[in-house]
Amino acid sequence: MQRPGGARPAPGPREQAASLKSAPRAQVLVVGGGINGVGTFRELALQGVDVVLVERGDYCQGASGASSHMIHGGIRYLENGEFRLVHESVVERNRLLRIAPHYVKPLQTTIPVFSTFSGILNAPLRFLTHRSGRPGERGAVLIKIGLSLYDLFSRQGGSVPRHRFLGRRKALAELPALRPDVKYTATYFDASVHDPERLTLDVLRDGLEAGPHARASNYVSAVGITGAGEGAAVRLRDGLTGEEFDFAADVVVNTTGAWVDATNGAFGAPTRFMGGTKGSHIVLDHPELLAACAGREIFFEHSDGRIVLIYPIGDRVLVGTTDIDAGEDLEPVCTDAEIEYFFDLIRHVFPSVRVGRESIVYTFSGVRPLPRHDDTAPGFVSRDYRIEKAALPGGAGQGMLSLVGGKWTTFRALSEHLADEVLALLGHGRSVGTGELPIGGGRGFPTDEEGVQAWLKAHTGPGIDAHRAEILLARYGTRASQVIAFLREGEDSLLQSTKELSVREIAWMARNEQVAHVEDVLLRRTSLAFRGLLSGELVREVAEHLAPHLGWDAERTRREVQRASATLADRHRVEVDQLIG
Repeated sequence: MQRPGGARPAPGPREQAASLKSAPRAQVLVVGGGINGVGTFRELALQGVDVVLVERGDYCQGASGASSHMIHGGIRYLENGEFRLVHESVVERNRLLRIAPHYVKPLQTTIPVFSTFSGILNAPLRFLTHRSGRPGERGAVLIKIGLSLYDLFSRQGGSVPRHRFLGRRKALAELPALRPDVKYTATYFDASVHDPERLTLDVLRDGLEAGPHARASNYVSAVGITGAGEGAAVRLRDGLTGEEFDFAADVVVNTTGAWVDATNGAFGAPTRFMGGTKGSHIVLDHPELLAACAGREIFFEHSDGRIVLIYPIGDRVLVGTTDIDAGEDLEPVCTDAEIEYFFDLIRHVFPSVRVGRESIVYTFSGVRPLPRHDDTAPGFVSRDYRIEKAALPGGAGQGMLSLVGGKWTTFRALSEHLADEVLALLGHGRSVGTGELPIGGGRGFPTDEEGVQAWLKAHTGPGIDAHRAEILLARYGTRASQVIAFLREGEDSLLQSTKELSVREIAWMARNEQVAHVEDVLLRRTSLAFRGLLSGELVREVAEHLAPHLGWDAERTRREVQRASATLADRHRVEVDQLIG
């Protein structure tokens, strides 16, 4: 079995879909290409299991791509009594810092505290009932207790510093833009993932490089079950051609997140497992707010009792998040009311910082794949997961597993657990552990600035200056070496509209990363949209350079530009229409 890091190319979406049609059977079919589905695919592929993954859209397009970009232990889950989840989360956070250092970085987090004793009497009631309490209820004493417990969990298997408390004078010296009535700040360390989409792709590529027994295709959806008994199969639909075909598997794994019930319903096995909540965010280009954060995440309780965050990412600031029952809307967008809520929470801690809509460069929204929660307040719904087992509709195979819940931080442990359940059904043993196995471009990634500079120097040369090498290292980790080798094999040039992407890099993405649409590049293969760096010229250039690799004629290229423009406007409030013309 070939281990991750090999050179086997990942075929494009048409080649992958064609492979499924020509060989329509596998031991395991994983439905859903978010981080948990992709992680499970990687786990099974590394064990040598004949496994196929299908995703109805692009990888990491749903909730996995709409996260708060945090890899965190979940300090607030202590309030829910979810001690197992907190322990697993901090262990996995520490582990991801080791095995995925190219994308997962330490994150200094500060909680501004405006009272001393609030919440001491109310906290037990919240703990027991999981109902929202009155605002302003978490004071310094309660936060101190929580962080002390968190330290106990965090110190196991890691070396993150202990939390520290500062009084008002020192707090304002560090963060002078804070509300002047702040009484304390509490600072601790978690971790961040600036490019969750690229981490998902890296995990996927690990699985694909395990060998030809592992196949995956985006833009292929599972729409039903055909036949019965030994003739039963999952009906798949190619989203790019509209063609439907049957695919047989011994075990089906439903990792479609908020769509789990809808997927099971399509299979003729309706369930009522899910009760997701909507979470929205905005991204701001606002130097004053960026400076006010002083390089750290500000994590705090808003006036309505919700836990929210202001989080600098590069030269942008991410603000979030809401927690609203999603109902039947599984493809939500950030609303005007949510934007006003975000502006209000900024004023709540940084009253002198003025923020307007002109500073918004990007918005996004997703549905957390939470279990049905009835009267429980959204903020208290468990972030833990469970695995539901059932017979495979149609009566064939060993069964079907549905994943309910799950969070970014614990994706590796969750995937390991889910894969082990599948292996048990197949009677297949585990041969490869992933607890300390580096993910993709995290293998050999420089551990300090000296190492980074040495890597950049080694990869700087004809056609690749230090700035370009730095961008590629950040985008691919040490897999950038493969990309750079490809770039040097032919004539290359940067796009006219950005210095962060070149003609041959677009070719690399088309050939190796299953790109099917322009927005796949803008939203998920790069962070250009997230950072507000798009223009009509850039959208056009990407489309024109993808066209020869994806077989687009002039009319199809024009439609792809229009599609990207509509997606950016409708889903992310990014207007490029007037620039495209």
